[in-house]
Parts: sequence; structure tokens; C-alpha cells
Amino acid sequence: MSRASYRYCFRPNVEMDDVESSLALAILGAEALHGETETRLNAAHAFDAKRFSCVIGASTKVGRSLNRLFLGYLRREFGDDAFTVSRVSTDRPRAGEHNGIGGDGQREIGDQL
Repeated sequence: MSRASYRYCFRPNVEMDDVESSLALAILGAEALHGETETRLNAAHAFDAKRFSCVIGASTKVGRSLNRLFLGYLRREFGDDAFTVSRVSTDRPRAGEHNGIGGDGQREIGDQL
């Protein structure tokens, strides 16, 4: 099964700690709109500072809200030339994967809120 997602790719000069902060703020906004539990269950995201990228699921209402909030914050903070965003189709998560996939350079954002 595939799921719609948006991939954000940042230029190397963009401070990824600031991008991560924007993502955390967008997650808080999604929680305000949809509630903490619904956001935690339905706002799939993966942040990879080493690859200057972030992927956010868009197959749920919460995920679409998170993408809208994140994109709005990025445009205002960094400008349209600092990143690209593209719609991608991702495979269904394998067993053991979850929101905010961990691993080399990837951090689970929810742990920092």
C-alpha cells in the first residue's frame, strides 16, 4: 500500500536546527487543530538533518494540516528559494517503523516537545 507524502529538501546553507524548530512548531499547531492524540497517531514524519530533508505524510487530514503549517512557517522564515517541496508516494511502513523514524541522522521530533 502506498501513501502520499511531501518531501522537503533544503539547501546546504539552511540551518537545520531552525528547520527542526519550525517542524516542532507545526506539530504544536496540528495538535491545537486536531488534538494531541490524533496528531501523534496520524502525523507521520521523518527528519534527516544530514540529508537536509524532511518527509511528512499527507494521507490523513492531520498530515495535510501539518504540511500546510510547516510549509507556511518555512516560507516565512527561510524564503521560497531555501528549499523545494515535492509530492511523493511512499510504501507502507514496515513492522517496527513509526512516526519520526529514527536512525542515522534522523530524530524523532515528538521526543523534543
